[in-house]
Amino acid sequence: MNQQNKNRFMPLLMALSVIIGIVIGTFYANHFSGNRLNIINSGSNRLNNLLHIVDDQYVDTVNIDALVEKAIPQILTELDPHSVYISAKDVQIATDDLKGSFSGVGIEFTIRKDTLHIQNVIKDGPAEKAGLLAGDKIVNVDDNPFVGKEVTNEEAMHRLKGPKGTQVKIGVVRYGEKKIKYFTVTRDDIMTKSITATYMLDDSTGYIRIKNFGEKTYAEMLASLALLSAEGFSNLVIDLRDNTGGYLDKAVQMANEFLPKNRLIVYTEGRKSPRTDYKSDGRGSYQQIPLVVLINEGSASASEIFAGAIQDNDRGTVIGRRSFGKGLVQQQIGFPDGSMVRLTIARYYTPSGRCIQKPYTPGSDAAYEQDLVSRYQHGEFFSQDSIKHTGPAYHTRLGREVFGGGGITPDIFIPEDTTNITSYYKEAVMSGLILQFAYNYTDDNRQKLKTFNEMPQLAKYLQRQNLVEKFAVFAEQNGLKRRNLMINKSYNLLDKFINSRIIYNMLDEQAWTEFVNQNDETIKSALEVFRKGEAFPQKKDDKSDKANKKVAFRSKAINFQRISGIPTNYA
Repeated sequence: MNQQNKNRFMPLLMALSVIIGIVIGTFYANHFSGNRLNIINSGSNRLNNLLHIVDDQYVDTVNIDALVEKAIPQILTELDPHSVYISAKDVQIATDDLKGSFSGVGIEFTIRKDTLHIQNVIKDGPAEKAGLLAGDKIVNVDDNPFVGKEVTNEEAMHRLKGPKGTQVKIGVVRYGEKKIKYFTVTRDDIMTKSITATYMLDDSTGYIRIKNFGEKTYAEMLASLALLSAEGFSNLVIDLRDNTGGYLDKAVQMANEFLPKNRLIVYTEGRKSPRTDYKSDGRGSYQQIPLVVLINEGSASASEIFAGAIQDNDRGTVIGRRSFGKGLVQQQIGFPDGSMVRLTIARYYTPSGRCIQKPYTPGSDAAYEQDLVSRYQHGEFFSQDSIKHTGPAYHTRLGREVFGGGGITPDIFIPEDTTNITSYYKEAVMSGLILQFAYNYTDDNRQKLKTFNEMPQLAKYLQRQNLVEKFAVFAEQNGLKRRNLMINKSYNLLDKFINSRIIYNMLDEQAWTEFVNQNDETIKSALEVFRKGEAFPQKKDDKSDKANKKVAFRSKAINFQRISGIPTNYA
Protein backbone atom coordinates (compact mmCIF):
# COMPACT_ATOMS: atom_id res chain seq x y z
CA MET A 1 0.00 0.00 0.00
CA ASN A 2 1.54 3.32 -1.06
CA GLN A 3 1.75 6.40 1.12
CA GLN A 4 -1.21 8.04 -0.64
CA ASN A 5 -3.55 5.12 0.21
CA LYS A 6 -2.33 5.11 3.81
CA ASN A 7 -3.23 8.78 4.19
CA ARG A 8 -6.65 8.11 2.65
CA PHE A 9 -7.62 5.47 5.27
CA MET A 10 -6.03 7.21 8.28
CA PRO A 11 -9.19 9.23 9.30
CA LEU A 12 -11.32 6.09 9.12
CA LEU A 13 -8.87 4.15 11.29
CA MET A 14 -8.79 6.94 13.85
CA ALA A 15 -12.64 7.08 14.01
CA LEU A 16 -12.84 3.32 14.55
CA SER A 17 -10.26 3.56 17.32
CA VAL A 18 -12.27 6.27 19.11
CA ILE A 19 -15.51 4.23 18.89
CA ILE A 20 -13.78 1.08 20.21
CA GLY A 21 -12.28 3.13 23.04
CA ILE A 22 -15.72 4.52 24.03
CA VAL A 23 -17.28 1.04 24.04
CA ILE A 24 -14.46 -0.43 26.16
CA GLY A 25 -14.52 2.57 28.52
CA THR A 26 -18.28 2.34 28.97
CA PHE A 27 -18.02 -1.39 29.72
CA TYR A 28 -15.44 -0.90 32.45
CA ALA A 29 -17.24 2.14 33.89
CA ASN A 30 -20.48 0.21 34.23
CA HIS A 31 -18.90 -2.84 35.75
CA PHE A 32 -16.20 -1.41 37.98
CA SER A 33 -17.42 1.99 39.20
CA GLY A 34 -20.43 1.14 41.38
CA ASN A 35 -22.94 1.16 38.49
CA ARG A 36 -22.68 4.92 38.12
CA LEU A 37 -24.68 6.05 35.12
CA ASN A 38 -22.54 7.39 32.30
CA ILE A 39 -24.57 10.43 31.24
CA ILE A 40 -24.57 14.09 32.12
CA ASN A 41 -25.47 14.42 35.77
CA SER A 42 -28.15 17.09 35.33
CA GLY A 43 -31.17 17.37 37.65
CA SER A 44 -33.72 16.09 35.15
CA ASN A 45 -31.48 13.19 34.16
CA ARG A 46 -31.00 12.27 37.79
CA LEU A 47 -34.76 12.05 38.28
CA ASN A 48 -35.21 9.89 35.19
CA ASN A 49 -32.29 7.72 36.22
CA LEU A 50 -33.63 7.33 39.74
CA LEU A 51 -37.00 6.14 38.47
CA HIS A 52 -35.24 3.75 36.09
CA ILE A 53 -33.10 2.34 38.91
CA VAL A 54 -36.12 1.92 41.22
CA ASP A 55 -38.08 0.21 38.46
CA ASP A 56 -35.16 -2.04 37.55
CA GLN A 57 -33.56 -2.89 40.88
CA TYR A 58 -35.91 -2.17 43.84
CA VAL A 59 -36.59 -5.16 46.11
CA ASP A 60 -40.36 -5.13 45.44
CA THR A 61 -42.47 -4.34 42.40
CA VAL A 62 -43.18 -0.61 42.24
CA ASN A 63 -46.00 1.23 40.46
CA ILE A 64 -43.88 3.93 38.83
CA ASP A 65 -46.92 5.92 37.64
CA ALA A 66 -48.27 6.11 41.18
CA LEU A 67 -44.84 7.10 42.46
CA VAL A 68 -44.63 9.94 39.93
CA GLU A 69 -48.18 11.04 40.83
CA LYS A 70 -47.06 11.51 44.43
CA ALA A 71 -43.69 13.07 43.58
CA ILE A 72 -44.84 15.84 41.22
CA PRO A 73 -46.88 17.77 43.84
CA GLN A 74 -43.92 17.65 46.20
CA ILE A 75 -41.62 19.10 43.54
CA LEU A 76 -44.07 21.92 42.78
CA THR A 77 -44.41 22.70 46.48
CA GLU A 78 -40.75 23.71 46.45
CA LEU A 79 -41.57 26.50 43.94
CA ASP A 80 -44.48 28.51 45.35
CA PRO A 81 -47.85 27.91 47.03
CA HIS A 82 -49.87 28.25 43.81
CA SER A 83 -48.00 25.99 41.39
CA VAL A 84 -49.99 22.78 41.63
CA TYR A 85 -50.45 19.41 39.94
CA ILE A 86 -53.95 18.18 39.08
CA SER A 87 -54.40 14.49 38.36
CA ALA A 88 -56.36 13.39 35.30
CA LYS A 89 -59.34 12.30 37.38
CA ASP A 90 -59.55 15.71 39.10
CA VAL A 91 -59.09 17.93 36.05
CA GLN A 92 -62.79 18.12 35.21
CA ILE A 93 -63.73 19.04 38.78
CA ALA A 94 -60.99 21.69 38.85
CA THR A 95 -62.09 23.35 35.61
CA ASP A 96 -65.90 23.00 35.59
CA ASP A 97 -66.50 25.81 38.08
CA LEU A 98 -64.72 28.38 35.90
CA LYS A 99 -66.07 27.11 32.59
CA GLY A 100 -69.60 28.08 33.54
CA SER A 101 -71.04 24.74 32.48
CA PHE A 102 -70.65 20.99 32.84
CA SER A 103 -72.41 17.88 31.63
CA GLY A 104 -74.40 16.11 34.33
CA VAL A 105 -77.82 15.49 35.86
CA GLY A 106 -78.42 18.99 37.22
CA ILE A 107 -78.51 18.80 40.99
CA GLU A 108 -76.77 20.49 43.88
CA PHE A 109 -76.06 18.06 46.67
CA THR A 110 -74.73 17.76 50.17
CA ILE A 111 -73.60 14.70 52.13
CA ARG A 112 -75.10 13.97 55.54
CA LYS A 113 -74.40 10.80 57.55
CA ASP A 114 -72.84 8.97 54.59
CA THR A 115 -75.88 9.68 52.41
CA LEU A 116 -76.15 12.00 49.42
CA HIS A 117 -78.99 14.48 49.80
CA ILE A 118 -80.30 16.54 46.87
CA GLN A 119 -80.18 20.11 48.17
CA ASN A 120 -81.51 21.81 45.05
CA VAL A 121 -82.64 20.70 41.60
CA ILE A 122 -81.47 23.03 38.84
CA LYS A 123 -84.45 24.59 37.11
CA ASP A 124 -85.26 23.01 33.71
CA GLY A 125 -82.35 20.60 34.12
CA PRO A 126 -82.38 16.84 33.41
CA ALA A 127 -83.05 15.86 37.03
CA GLU A 128 -86.08 18.15 37.28
CA LYS A 129 -87.44 16.85 33.98
CA ALA A 130 -87.02 13.27 35.22
CA GLY A 131 -88.95 13.99 38.41
CA LEU A 132 -86.24 14.26 41.09
CA LEU A 133 -87.00 16.67 43.95
CA ALA A 134 -85.00 18.66 46.48
CA GLY A 135 -84.86 16.57 49.64
CA ASP A 136 -84.55 13.22 47.85
CA LYS A 137 -81.80 10.97 49.22
CA ILE A 138 -79.79 9.17 46.52
CA VAL A 139 -79.08 5.60 47.65
CA ASN A 140 -78.53 3.80 44.33
CA VAL A 141 -76.76 4.68 41.07
CA ASP A 142 -76.98 2.42 38.00
CA ASP A 143 -78.35 -0.46 40.11
CA ASN A 144 -75.43 -0.27 42.52
CA PRO A 145 -75.92 0.80 46.16
CA PHE A 146 -74.43 4.20 46.91
CA VAL A 147 -74.37 4.60 50.67
CA GLY A 148 -71.79 4.48 53.44
CA LYS A 149 -68.13 5.45 53.47
CA GLU A 150 -67.78 5.39 49.68
CA VAL A 151 -70.11 8.41 49.42
CA THR A 152 -67.77 11.34 48.87
CA ASN A 153 -68.06 14.51 46.82
CA GLU A 154 -65.55 13.18 44.30
CA GLU A 155 -67.23 9.79 43.94
CA ALA A 156 -70.68 11.36 43.62
CA MET A 157 -69.52 13.63 40.81
CA HIS A 158 -67.73 10.73 39.15
CA ARG A 159 -70.93 8.67 39.08
CA LEU A 160 -73.44 11.39 38.24
CA LYS A 161 -71.52 13.56 35.77
CA GLY A 162 -70.86 12.26 32.30
CA PRO A 163 -71.05 12.97 28.57
CA LYS A 164 -74.10 14.78 27.26
CA GLY A 165 -76.79 12.37 26.08
CA THR A 166 -75.76 9.45 28.27
CA GLN A 167 -78.17 8.07 30.85
CA VAL A 168 -77.87 7.26 34.53
CA LYS A 169 -80.38 5.37 36.67
CA ILE A 170 -80.83 6.96 40.09
CA GLY A 171 -82.59 5.39 43.07
CA VAL A 172 -83.84 7.74 45.78
CA VAL A 173 -85.63 7.55 49.10
CA ARG A 174 -88.25 10.29 49.22
CA TYR A 175 -89.49 11.90 52.41
CA GLY A 176 -92.48 10.02 53.85
CA GLU A 177 -91.95 6.97 51.61
CA LYS A 178 -90.16 3.72 52.43
CA LYS A 179 -89.63 2.19 49.00
CA ILE A 180 -86.85 3.28 46.69
CA LYS A 181 -88.05 5.25 43.67
CA TYR A 182 -86.04 4.93 40.46
CA PHE A 183 -85.52 7.61 37.81
CA THR A 184 -83.63 7.47 34.52
CA VAL A 185 -81.92 10.79 33.88
CA THR A 186 -80.39 11.80 30.53
CA ARG A 187 -77.34 13.95 31.18
CA ASP A 188 -77.18 17.35 29.54
CA ASP A 189 -75.16 20.57 29.65
CA ILE A 190 -75.76 22.41 32.92
CA MET A 191 -75.10 26.11 33.18
CA THR A 192 -73.52 27.45 36.39
CA LYS A 193 -73.30 31.13 37.22
CA SER A 194 -70.43 33.07 38.71
CA ILE A 195 -72.71 36.03 39.48
CA THR A 196 -75.00 34.78 42.21
CA ALA A 197 -76.99 37.88 43.11
CA THR A 198 -78.20 40.99 41.30
CA TYR A 199 -80.71 43.32 42.95
CA MET A 200 -81.37 46.86 44.17
CA LEU A 201 -80.14 47.74 47.66
CA ASP A 202 -82.32 50.86 47.62
CA ASP A 203 -84.06 53.02 45.04
CA SER A 204 -80.79 54.13 43.42
CA THR A 205 -78.12 51.54 44.31
CA GLY A 206 -77.56 48.35 42.37
CA TYR A 207 -75.72 45.38 43.82
CA ILE A 208 -73.85 42.54 42.07
CA ARG A 209 -72.23 39.62 43.92
CA ILE A 210 -69.54 37.78 41.94
CA LYS A 211 -68.47 34.37 43.22
CA ASN A 212 -65.53 33.82 40.85
CA PHE A 213 -64.09 34.98 37.52
CA GLY A 214 -65.02 32.31 35.00
CA GLU A 215 -65.37 32.13 31.23
CA LYS A 216 -68.82 33.72 31.26
CA THR A 217 -68.44 36.21 34.11
CA TYR A 218 -68.05 39.27 31.89
CA ALA A 219 -71.15 38.38 29.86
CA GLU A 220 -73.05 37.73 33.09
CA MET A 221 -71.99 41.11 34.45
CA LEU A 222 -73.26 42.91 31.35
CA ALA A 223 -76.58 41.12 31.76
CA SER A 224 -76.71 42.11 35.44
CA LEU A 225 -75.94 45.74 34.59
CA ALA A 226 -78.71 45.73 31.99
CA LEU A 227 -81.11 44.35 34.57
CA LEU A 228 -80.13 47.05 37.07
CA SER A 229 -80.42 49.70 34.37
CA ALA A 230 -84.04 48.68 33.89
CA GLU A 231 -84.47 49.27 37.63
CA GLY A 232 -82.98 52.76 37.30
CA PHE A 233 -79.76 52.36 39.29
CA SER A 234 -77.36 55.31 39.57
CA ASN A 235 -74.84 53.82 42.06
CA LEU A 236 -73.22 50.39 41.98
CA VAL A 237 -71.81 47.98 44.57
CA ILE A 238 -69.71 45.06 43.31
CA ASP A 239 -69.27 42.47 46.05
CA LEU A 240 -66.07 40.42 45.72
CA ARG A 241 -66.02 39.13 49.29
CA ASP A 242 -64.82 35.51 49.39
CA ASN A 243 -64.26 35.56 45.61
CA THR A 244 -61.16 33.39 45.18
CA GLY A 245 -60.44 34.60 41.64
CA GLY A 246 -60.23 32.88 38.27
CA TYR A 247 -59.31 34.12 34.81
CA LEU A 248 -57.22 37.29 34.63
CA ASP A 249 -58.69 38.37 31.28
CA LYS A 250 -62.21 38.42 32.73
CA ALA A 251 -61.12 40.76 35.51
CA VAL A 252 -59.51 42.98 32.86
CA GLN A 253 -62.70 42.99 30.74
CA MET A 254 -64.78 43.92 33.76
CA ALA A 255 -62.47 46.73 34.87
CA ASN A 256 -62.51 48.07 31.31
CA GLU A 257 -66.25 48.78 31.65
CA PHE A 258 -65.58 51.33 34.39
CA LEU A 259 -62.33 53.03 33.36
CA PRO A 260 -61.59 55.91 30.95
CA LYS A 261 -59.48 55.24 27.90
CA ASN A 262 -55.81 54.26 28.18
CA ARG A 263 -55.80 53.56 31.92
CA LEU A 264 -53.50 50.76 33.03
CA ILE A 265 -55.54 47.94 34.58
CA VAL A 266 -52.76 45.47 35.42
CA TYR A 267 -49.44 44.29 34.05
CA THR A 268 -47.70 40.93 34.28
CA GLU A 269 -44.00 40.12 34.18
CA GLY A 270 -41.85 37.05 34.75
CA ARG A 271 -38.43 35.61 34.01
CA LYS A 272 -39.59 34.12 30.71
CA SER A 273 -42.65 36.36 30.34
CA PRO A 274 -41.87 39.89 29.13
CA ARG A 275 -43.91 42.68 30.65
CA THR A 276 -47.45 42.76 29.27
CA ASP A 277 -49.66 45.79 29.93
CA TYR A 278 -53.45 45.56 30.00
CA LYS A 279 -55.10 48.94 29.40
CA SER A 280 -58.65 50.20 29.07
CA ASP A 281 -59.91 50.97 25.58
CA GLY A 282 -62.39 53.69 26.54
CA ARG A 283 -65.42 51.77 25.30
CA GLY A 284 -66.82 50.95 28.73
CA SER A 285 -70.44 51.94 29.25
CA TYR A 286 -70.17 52.72 32.97
CA GLN A 287 -67.18 55.04 33.23
CA GLN A 288 -68.99 57.68 35.28
CA ILE A 289 -71.20 55.68 37.64
CA PRO A 290 -70.29 55.98 41.36
CA LEU A 291 -68.71 52.64 42.31
CA VAL A 292 -67.92 50.76 45.53
CA VAL A 293 -66.04 47.43 45.59
CA LEU A 294 -66.34 45.12 48.62
CA ILE A 295 -63.45 42.81 49.56
CA ASN A 296 -62.31 40.72 52.51
CA GLU A 297 -59.60 38.25 53.44
CA GLY A 298 -61.20 35.65 51.12
CA SER A 299 -60.87 37.87 48.03
CA ALA A 300 -57.93 36.69 45.94
CA SER A 301 -56.23 36.75 42.55
CA ALA A 302 -58.56 38.17 39.87
CA SER A 303 -60.61 39.83 42.63
CA GLU A 304 -57.50 41.70 43.68
CA ILE A 305 -56.71 42.65 40.08
CA PHE A 306 -60.13 44.27 39.75
CA ALA A 307 -60.06 45.96 43.17
CA GLY A 308 -56.48 47.13 42.62
CA ALA A 309 -57.30 48.63 39.22
CA ILE A 310 -60.27 50.54 40.66
CA GLN A 311 -58.26 51.73 43.69
CA ASP A 312 -55.04 52.72 41.90
CA ASN A 313 -56.97 54.64 39.25
CA ASP A 314 -59.03 56.40 41.95
CA ARG A 315 -62.11 55.18 40.10
CA GLY A 316 -64.09 53.94 43.11
CA THR A 317 -63.97 53.23 46.83
CA VAL A 318 -62.83 49.86 48.18
CA ILE A 319 -64.49 48.81 51.45
CA GLY A 320 -63.94 45.81 53.74
CA ARG A 321 -60.83 44.07 55.03
CA ARG A 322 -57.41 43.37 53.52
CA SER A 323 -57.60 40.84 50.70
CA PHE A 324 -55.80 37.48 50.55
CA GLY A 325 -52.62 38.54 48.72
CA LYS A 326 -52.21 36.34 45.63
CA GLY A 327 -50.17 38.11 42.98
CA LEU A 328 -48.88 35.14 40.98
CA VAL A 329 -50.04 34.21 37.49
CA GLN A 330 -50.49 30.52 36.61
CA GLN A 331 -50.51 28.87 33.19
CA GLN A 332 -52.24 25.53 32.67
CA ILE A 333 -50.03 22.95 30.97
CA GLY A 334 -51.57 19.60 30.05
CA PHE A 335 -49.92 16.18 29.97
CA PRO A 336 -50.78 13.41 27.48
CA ASP A 337 -52.53 11.36 30.18
CA GLY A 338 -55.04 14.16 30.83
CA SER A 339 -53.42 15.50 34.00
CA MET A 340 -52.02 19.01 34.14
CA VAL A 341 -49.97 21.47 36.12
CA ARG A 342 -50.83 25.05 36.94
CA LEU A 343 -47.38 26.62 36.86
CA THR A 344 -46.57 30.12 38.03
CA ILE A 345 -45.04 31.96 35.08
CA ALA A 346 -45.29 35.62 36.15
CA ARG A 347 -46.32 38.09 38.80
CA TYR A 348 -49.03 40.64 38.26
CA TYR A 349 -48.75 44.25 39.32
CA THR A 350 -51.45 46.85 39.93
CA PRO A 351 -51.32 50.16 38.01
CA SER A 352 -49.27 51.86 40.74
CA GLY A 353 -46.60 49.16 40.37
CA ARG A 354 -47.29 47.14 43.51
CA CYS A 355 -47.17 43.36 43.56
CA ILE A 356 -49.71 42.27 46.14
CA GLN A 357 -48.40 38.73 46.56
CA LYS A 358 -47.94 38.11 50.26
CA PRO A 359 -44.57 36.70 51.40
CA TYR A 360 -43.97 32.96 51.21
CA THR A 361 -41.11 30.55 51.71
CA PRO A 362 -40.86 27.80 49.07
CA GLY A 363 -41.72 24.46 50.64
CA SER A 364 -43.43 26.07 53.66
CA ASP A 365 -47.05 25.61 52.63
CA ALA A 366 -48.25 25.16 56.22
CA ALA A 367 -47.16 28.64 57.28
CA TYR A 368 -48.62 30.16 54.12
CA GLU A 369 -51.97 28.45 54.64
CA GLN A 370 -52.04 29.63 58.26
CA ASP A 371 -51.65 33.28 57.26
CA LEU A 372 -55.33 34.14 57.73
CA VAL A 373 -55.32 32.51 61.15
CA SER A 374 -52.25 34.55 62.05
CA ARG A 375 -53.97 37.74 60.90
CA TYR A 376 -56.94 36.89 63.09
CA GLN A 377 -54.75 36.15 66.11
CA HIS A 378 -52.84 39.41 65.98
CA GLY A 379 -56.03 41.41 65.63
CA GLU A 380 -56.07 42.48 61.99
CA PHE A 381 -59.72 41.49 61.53
CA PHE A 382 -60.70 43.93 64.26
CA SER A 383 -58.34 46.91 63.88
CA GLN A 384 -56.89 48.55 60.79
CA ASP A 385 -53.85 49.58 62.84
CA SER A 386 -52.94 45.88 63.20
CA ILE A 387 -52.38 45.43 59.45
CA LYS A 388 -48.72 44.61 58.79
CA HIS A 389 -47.53 46.00 55.47
CA THR A 390 -44.42 44.15 54.30
CA GLY A 391 -43.93 46.00 51.02
CA PRO A 392 -43.01 49.58 50.12
CA ALA A 393 -45.51 52.41 49.70
CA TYR A 394 -46.91 53.26 46.27
CA HIS A 395 -49.25 55.99 45.09
CA THR A 396 -52.50 56.15 43.15
CA ARG A 397 -53.08 58.60 40.29
CA LEU A 398 -54.16 61.22 42.83
CA GLY A 399 -51.18 60.50 45.07
CA ARG A 400 -52.98 58.49 47.73
CA GLU A 401 -50.67 56.08 49.53
CA VAL A 402 -51.22 52.35 48.96
CA PHE A 403 -49.13 49.32 49.85
CA GLY A 404 -48.02 46.10 48.17
CA GLY A 405 -46.57 42.89 49.54
CA GLY A 406 -49.74 41.38 50.96
CA GLY A 407 -53.16 42.03 49.45
CA ILE A 408 -55.30 45.09 48.79
CA THR A 409 -55.91 47.24 51.87
CA PRO A 410 -59.36 48.84 51.58
CA ASP A 411 -59.99 52.58 51.62
CA ILE A 412 -62.56 52.07 54.38
CA PHE A 413 -61.88 49.32 56.89
CA ILE A 414 -64.79 47.30 58.35
CA PRO A 415 -63.80 45.09 61.29
CA GLU A 416 -65.51 41.91 62.35
CA ASP A 417 -67.78 42.25 65.34
CA THR A 418 -67.20 39.68 68.09
CA THR A 419 -69.46 41.36 70.66
CA ASN A 420 -72.01 38.54 70.85
CA ILE A 421 -69.86 35.63 69.73
CA THR A 422 -69.46 32.95 72.40
CA SER A 423 -67.63 29.64 72.51
CA TYR A 424 -71.02 27.92 72.16
CA TYR A 425 -71.73 29.82 68.94
CA LYS A 426 -68.27 29.08 67.54
CA GLU A 427 -68.65 25.36 68.19
CA ALA A 428 -72.16 25.34 66.74
CA VAL A 429 -70.81 26.87 63.52
CA MET A 430 -67.51 25.03 63.16
CA SER A 431 -68.93 21.61 64.04
CA GLY A 432 -71.44 21.80 61.20
CA LEU A 433 -74.36 21.27 63.57
CA ILE A 434 -76.16 24.39 62.33
CA LEU A 435 -75.93 23.13 58.75
CA GLN A 436 -77.23 19.71 59.80
CA PHE A 437 -80.10 21.16 61.81
CA ALA A 438 -81.08 23.56 59.01
CA TYR A 439 -81.13 20.78 56.46
CA ASN A 440 -83.14 18.45 58.69
CA TYR A 441 -85.62 21.21 59.48
CA THR A 442 -85.95 22.01 55.77
CA ASP A 443 -86.51 18.35 54.93
CA ASP A 444 -89.09 17.83 57.68
CA ASN A 445 -91.04 20.99 56.81
CA ARG A 446 -90.58 21.18 53.05
CA GLN A 447 -94.27 21.11 52.18
CA LYS A 448 -95.05 24.09 54.41
CA LEU A 449 -91.92 26.00 53.42
CA LYS A 450 -92.74 25.56 49.71
CA THR A 451 -95.67 27.93 50.14
CA PHE A 452 -93.22 30.86 50.51
CA ASN A 453 -91.74 31.90 47.16
CA GLU A 454 -90.06 35.12 48.27
CA MET A 455 -87.28 35.69 50.81
CA PRO A 456 -89.02 38.35 52.98
CA GLN A 457 -92.10 36.19 53.52
CA LEU A 458 -90.07 33.07 54.30
CA ALA A 459 -87.76 35.00 56.66
CA LYS A 460 -90.76 36.46 58.49
CA TYR A 461 -92.26 32.99 58.93
CA LEU A 462 -89.01 31.49 60.21
CA GLN A 463 -88.59 34.20 62.83
CA ARG A 464 -91.78 32.97 64.49
CA GLN A 465 -90.68 29.33 64.72
CA ASN A 466 -88.40 29.54 67.80
CA LEU A 467 -85.63 27.84 65.85
CA VAL A 468 -82.84 28.67 68.29
CA GLU A 469 -84.53 26.63 71.02
CA LYS A 470 -85.13 23.76 68.61
CA PHE A 471 -81.51 23.92 67.54
CA ALA A 472 -80.27 23.87 71.16
CA VAL A 473 -82.22 20.64 71.77
CA PHE A 474 -80.86 19.11 68.54
CA ALA A 475 -77.29 20.21 69.32
CA GLU A 476 -77.40 18.74 72.82
CA GLN A 477 -78.60 15.45 71.40
CA ASN A 478 -75.59 15.53 69.11
CA GLY A 479 -72.90 16.30 71.68
CA LEU A 480 -72.94 20.11 72.09
CA LYS A 481 -73.66 20.81 75.74
CA ARG A 482 -76.40 23.36 76.34
CA ARG A 483 -75.17 26.73 77.69
CA ASN A 484 -78.18 28.93 78.32
CA LEU A 485 -76.27 32.15 79.10
CA MET A 486 -74.18 31.79 75.95
CA ILE A 487 -77.22 30.90 73.87
CA ASN A 488 -78.99 34.05 75.07
CA LYS A 489 -75.96 36.20 74.32
CA SER A 490 -75.54 34.75 70.81
CA TYR A 491 -79.28 34.40 70.17
CA ASN A 492 -79.47 36.82 67.23
CA LEU A 493 -76.38 35.34 65.60
CA LEU A 494 -77.72 31.81 65.91
CA ASP A 495 -81.17 32.81 64.69
CA LYS A 496 -79.85 34.60 61.60
CA PHE A 497 -77.42 31.85 60.72
CA ILE A 498 -80.05 29.12 61.02
CA ASN A 499 -82.59 31.13 59.03
CA SER A 500 -80.07 31.95 56.31
CA ARG A 501 -79.35 28.27 55.73
CA ILE A 502 -83.03 27.33 55.53
CA ILE A 503 -83.66 30.20 53.11
CA TYR A 504 -80.81 28.96 50.94
CA ASN A 505 -82.11 25.37 51.06
CA MET A 506 -85.60 26.41 49.98
CA LEU A 507 -84.90 29.27 47.55
CA ASP A 508 -81.51 30.04 46.01
CA GLU A 509 -78.23 31.83 46.52
CA GLN A 510 -79.68 35.19 45.54
CA ALA A 511 -82.27 34.90 48.32
CA TRP A 512 -79.49 33.86 50.74
CA THR A 513 -77.41 36.88 49.72
CA GLU A 514 -80.29 39.32 50.13
CA PHE A 515 -80.96 37.91 53.59
CA VAL A 516 -77.38 38.01 54.90
CA ASN A 517 -76.87 41.51 53.50
CA GLN A 518 -79.65 42.88 55.70
CA ASN A 519 -78.06 45.01 58.44
CA ASP A 520 -74.58 44.18 57.07
CA GLU A 521 -72.27 47.01 58.15
CA THR A 522 -70.17 46.76 54.99
CA ILE A 523 -73.28 47.33 52.90
CA LYS A 524 -74.31 50.18 55.20
CA SER A 525 -70.90 51.78 54.76
CA ALA A 526 -71.23 51.57 50.95
CA LEU A 527 -74.64 53.25 51.05
CA GLU A 528 -73.23 55.97 53.30
CA VAL A 529 -70.43 56.63 50.81
CA PHE A 530 -72.99 57.14 48.06
CA ARG A 531 -75.16 59.33 50.28
CA LYS A 532 -72.19 61.63 50.94
CA GLY A 533 -71.13 61.64 47.29
CA GLU A 534 -67.71 60.20 48.15
CA ALA A 535 -67.52 57.18 45.84
CA PHE A 536 -64.86 58.89 43.73
CA PRO A 537 -61.80 59.14 46.02
CA GLN A 538 -60.09 62.43 46.73
CA LYS A 539 -56.57 62.90 48.06
CA LYS A 540 -56.79 63.38 51.81
CA ASP A 541 -54.45 64.96 54.31
CA ASP A 542 -53.09 63.04 57.27
CA LYS A 543 -55.82 64.31 59.60
CA SER A 544 -58.54 63.03 57.28
CA ASP A 545 -56.85 59.65 57.04
CA LYS A 546 -56.64 59.34 60.81
CA ALA A 547 -60.26 60.39 61.21
CA ASN A 548 -61.28 57.81 58.63
CA LYS A 549 -59.48 55.09 60.59
CA LYS A 550 -61.28 56.04 63.79
CA VAL A 551 -64.66 56.05 62.10
CA ALA A 552 -63.94 52.70 60.50
CA PHE A 553 -62.90 51.22 63.82
CA ARG A 554 -66.25 52.13 65.36
CA SER A 555 -68.05 50.28 62.57
CA LYS A 556 -69.14 46.74 63.30
CA ALA A 557 -69.65 43.95 60.79
CA ILE A 558 -71.23 40.59 61.45
CA ASN A 559 -69.74 38.06 59.06
CA PHE A 560 -71.22 34.98 60.70
CA GLN A 561 -73.24 33.84 57.71
CA ARG A 562 -70.15 33.68 55.51
CA ILE A 563 -68.13 31.45 57.86
CA SER A 564 -69.30 28.20 56.28
CA GLY A 565 -69.77 29.53 52.77
CA ILE A 566 -72.26 28.16 50.27
CA PRO A 567 -71.88 24.58 49.00
CA THR A 568 -71.00 24.24 45.33
CA ASN A 569 -71.18 20.48 44.79
CA TYR A 570 -72.92 20.03 41.46
CA ALA A 571 -73.56 16.90 39.42
